[in-house]
Amino acid sequence: MVFRIYELKEKKDFFESAVQLFWSEWGSDLNYQFYYDCMLHSMKTEDGLPRFYIAIQNGSIIGTYALLRNDLISRQDVFPWLACLYVVPEFRGQKMGAELLQHALQKSRELGHDNLYLCTDLDGYYEKLGWSHFANGYIFNGTEMKIYTAPTSTITSIDGYPVIQSLKECPEQPLSHTFLNLGQP
Repeated sequence: MVFRIYELKEKKDFFESAVQLFWSEWGSDLNYQFYYDCMLHSMKTEDGLPRFYIAIQNGSIIGTYALLRNDLISRQDVFPWLACLYVVPEFRGQKMGAELLQHALQKSRELGHDNLYLCTDLDGYYEKLGWSHFANGYIFNGTEMKIYTAPTSTITSIDGYPVIQSLKECPEQPLSHTFLNLGQP
C-alpha cells in the first residue's frame, strides 16, 4: 500500500475534509467548532505542538493522528500525547496504524521529546507494537484510562552492532567507554 503522511499545514486544501474526519470519529454534535479551531490554529503556530497529520492515498485521507500537549487527561505533567490515531476501515489490517505510530515517534523525536504518550481503553494493540503501560489517569469526565508510553529514540545497527543515537540512551557508560563500531577491526 502506497500512501504519504503529511502535516495538515502542508496540505491546506485538505483542511475541511480533515476537520470533518477528526470530528466525525471523536467529536459530538456540540464540539465541531472545538476541532475546527484547534486544527486551524495548529497550522499557524510556530510552537511545536499541536500538530495534526493525515495519510493520503489517491487524493483521499485514509489515516490520521495528532501530537498534542495534553489529551484531556489528568496527567498533564507528561507530553507530548499521541491522539486521534485512525485508519479508515477498508485500509485496516495492513499495518498502516503501525506506520502512523512510527511516524509519530519520529516527529516527536524531531521536536526534541524522548517519549510519546497516549491514553486508551484498548487492550493488546499498543503492547504488541512496543508501547509500555506507564500509569493510569483520568480523562476529563472522570473515566479511568490506561496511559502508554514509547521512547522516541530508535536504536539502529550497522553490521549487527548497536548505534547509540545519544548518550542519554546509554547513561551508565562513561564517555571514554562509548565506542561506535562500524565493523572495522
